[in-house]
Amino acid sequence: MSDDLTRPDDTGEGRAEPTRNSRSKEEDRWTQGPEVPSGKRASQMPGAPDDDAETLRERQRLAQLEMMDHWIGGVLTEQRRSRRWKLFFRLTVLAIVLVMLFATLYSLFWDSPSVTPPAQRHLGIVEVNGVIASDSPANAERIIKGLNRAWEAESAAAVVLHINSPGGSPVQSQRIYAEIMRLREQGDKPIIAVIEDIGASGAYYIAAAADEIVASPVSLVGSIGVIYAGFGFEEAIERIGVERRVLTAGENKAFLDPFQPLDEEAEQFWQSVLSQTHRQFIEDVRAGRGERLSDSSDIFSGLVWNGEQSIELGLVDQLGSLEQVSRNQVGNTDWQDYTPSLDPFDRLTRRFSQVVAEVLGVSTPNTPLRY
Repeated sequence: MSDDLTRPDDTGEGRAEPTRNSRSKEEDRWTQGPEVPSGKRASQMPGAPDDDAETLRERQRLAQLEMMDHWIGGVLTEQRRSRRWKLFFRLTVLAIVLVMLFATLYSLFWDSPSVTPPAQRHLGIVEVNGVIASDSPANAERIIKGLNRAWEAESAAAVVLHINSPGGSPVQSQRIYAEIMRLREQGDKPIIAVIEDIGASGAYYIAAAADEIVASPVSLVGSIGVIYAGFGFEEAIERIGVERRVLTAGENKAFLDPFQPLDEEAEQFWQSVLSQTHRQFIEDVRAGRGERLSDSSDIFSGLVWNGEQSIELGLVDQLGSLEQVSRNQVGNTDWQDYTPSLDPFDRLTRRFSQVVAEVLGVSTPNTPLRY
C-alpha cells in the first residue's frame, strides 16, 4: 500500500517539474556569469558572452578604426565632389569667354555684309522692327546705315522700309526721317514704306518720309501724338513714413519727381513741351505726305486706324503686301536685306543689362517723351 502511495502513476501526477524561469536560465547562457552594471554594459561593444576584457577592447578598437575609415571616406568623397564642381564652374566660365570671343571675331571678320549686291534687280529691304530707341535693334544708326547700303546698290530697284513698330524715341525717329528725306530729294530710286502689323507714332513718322506707303487692310496706322506717362507717389510715401531727400540747383530741376506733387505751373510748362513736340511731328508728316492727307482734324489726335480707313484719310497710298510691291517693282518676289546685322556680343550684353534693369525695377527709357 505504501509503495503505491509513493510511486507516481503513469499520468505523471506528483512529479516535480522545473519552472519556466529556472529552465530559461539554464538554457540561456547569456545570463550566466557575474552581473555587470548597466552603465558598464552599455559602454562595452557586443561580443560573445565568454569574451574577456582584452578581446572586448580589441573589438572596440576595431570598431573605432572602422568608424574612422568611414569618416575619412566621407571626407574624401566630399572633397572629390567639391573639386568636380570647381572644375565645372571653371569650364563654364571658360566656355562663356570663348563664345563671346568667337562672336566678336565673327561679327568683325566673317559676318560683314556682302560688298557686292545681287546682280539681278531686287528690292533693297531695311527692317524697322520693334521699339525705336537708341538701345534697341531699331535705332537710327543701324537703320540709316541700311538705307544707304540699299540706296547705293545699283541692282536695287527700290528701297523698302519694312515697318513693324509701335514707335518710340522722337530723336531717333527724326534722325531716320531726315535721312529718308535727303535720299528722297536725290530722286534716283523710289523709297517705299511697307507696314506690317503696326506702323504707329514714331514708326509712322518714319513712313511719312517715304515716296509711298503700303499697308495691309488690317494694319494699325497713325497715332500721331506725343505722350508722357508717370506716377504720383506723394501720398504713398507719407503713409509708410519715408522721408524724401532731394537736393537740386534750380527750383524746377525736380518738377517731374513722382514723390512730389505736380503743381499747376509745372504742369502747364510740361504740357507746352508736349504740344511743341507734337507740332513738330505734325509739320514733318505734312511735309512728307503733302496734299495726300485729308482735312480731317482727327488725323493728328493720336488715334489709330486700320489700313482700309487709312486710305480714306490719306495716311496710306495703297493696300498690299511686301510680295505685291516686289512684283510691281521687279516682276518677281526677290529682295535683299541690307539691314546691318547685330553684333552678337553687343546683343548679349544689351539683353543682360535690360534683364538686370527690369529685375531691379530701374528700367527707364532714355527720354520721357514717346512718339
